[in-house]
Amino acid sequence: MADQNKKLHIVIFPWLAFGHMIPFLELAKSIAKRGHKVSFISTPRNINRLPKIPQNLSSLFNFVSLHLPSTDNLPENAEATIDLPLENVQYLKKAYDGLQTELVHFLESSSVDWIIYDFTPHWLPSIAGKLGISRAFFCTVTAWSGVFFGSSITMMNGGDYRNKPEDFLIPPKWVPFPSKVAFRLHELRRYGTHRVHQNISGVSDLKRFAISVIGSDAFLIRSCLELEGDWLKILSDLHQKPILPVGLLPSTSSDCTDDQTDDVWKTIANWLDKHEREKVLYVALGTEVTLSQDELTELATGLELSEVPFFWALRSVESQTELYKLPDGFKERVKDRGMVWTNWTPQVKVLSHDSVGGFLTHCGWSSVVESLQYGKPLLMMPFLGDQGLNARALEEKMVGLEIPRNGADGSVSRNSVAESVRLIMSYEKGNVYKEKAKEIQKIFGDRELHEKYMDQVVQYLQKQRGLSPQNR
Repeated sequence: MADQNKKLHIVIFPWLAFGHMIPFLELAKSIAKRGHKVSFISTPRNINRLPKIPQNLSSLFNFVSLHLPSTDNLPENAEATIDLPLENVQYLKKAYDGLQTELVHFLESSSVDWIIYDFTPHWLPSIAGKLGISRAFFCTVTAWSGVFFGSSITMMNGGDYRNKPEDFLIPPKWVPFPSKVAFRLHELRRYGTHRVHQNISGVSDLKRFAISVIGSDAFLIRSCLELEGDWLKILSDLHQKPILPVGLLPSTSSDCTDDQTDDVWKTIANWLDKHEREKVLYVALGTEVTLSQDELTELATGLELSEVPFFWALRSVESQTELYKLPDGFKERVKDRGMVWTNWTPQVKVLSHDSVGGFLTHCGWSSVVESLQYGKPLLMMPFLGDQGLNARALEEKMVGLEIPRNGADGSVSRNSVAESVRLIMSYEKGNVYKEKAKEIQKIFGDRELHEKYMDQVVQYLQKQRGLSPQNR
């Protein structure tokens, strides 16, 4: 029997996307808080761009830099998906696979109990197993997203009965209850077929996910039973593995501040303080969504037409060669009620501010967690990956409203933006969303609940360390 009181050394190895690295970092911090040593592995530029670790955890936290090998069609400084257009991310996956040699050297020279890894390193489970290291797969998306493509075996075989894009526009047959959680056609077209089919790296995302899950000793997920217990049950049945929710890993507005952060926040807070309680719409579409110029123009014009106060974190994706162009005279016309902020934004602090009454979001899971932990209703404008599935599920829970789009091409109009903004921010028409968001805040904002989940996970890792599968 493993020593349940032994302090562990746990390696954390996320995919090179900030939507993955940040949840993995939150998980790592939660493990370190419980007295265990953590080695967080990524590339030098990504590590420099991550939030700072709290001083009280620094003695247990070690950042390990691996150097991304040069790869054709991958710019020299491109170390994360934020540095590339979507269609070129497949080259980053090819380079990521080249981290294998350096990672093995680190694992061989370190005393490691567990490695917690992402969907991407399909080659890792067998290597770690040979080194006697226990393996945990960490899923950063929800169970309602995780079940959509079927079992690990199905993914290994390249898919299932759904051979046409239209087949993904309805919930899969293994979901036994009514649901609208499915893709829209424009989302599939924008997402790209190289996610499902073999790409330049030689391995599709589905196959990476499948091998990573099959080779794991534990399946961790950023979720909780109180939110989606029915979906978690399906996920467990599909993969024939126990699912270990780690909780929602809510962050706090006071996490890791420094002088520069404080200066930025003072400027933003001074603007927010001038507005009444719950009157401001916060607008942010994540670090990796690339709007077309038409989409940007329609969104900006819709915000103007809504006549609702807004704070817009408009930070251009680093892979873009051209900056966004706002409509002529836009900033001047909205200056009394709208702020366009083009620098880094302390999002958790903004969402926690009393003047913010709603969040226009792309529905990335981290952004959803950050909003609902403060009971802010969502105005949803999804683009990629699991964002659309999140939007459907959250609309079913009545905590948000999805902005209507043109069914044929997914375009959004200024009028649909304006009408949706007015609705979600209205105390009369939007009251049902506000009430439901406050209600679900009891789950998202319950830190004691999520700490209990992490306690259970860490206890499991201690108990199961080094045990063979038949003895688990």
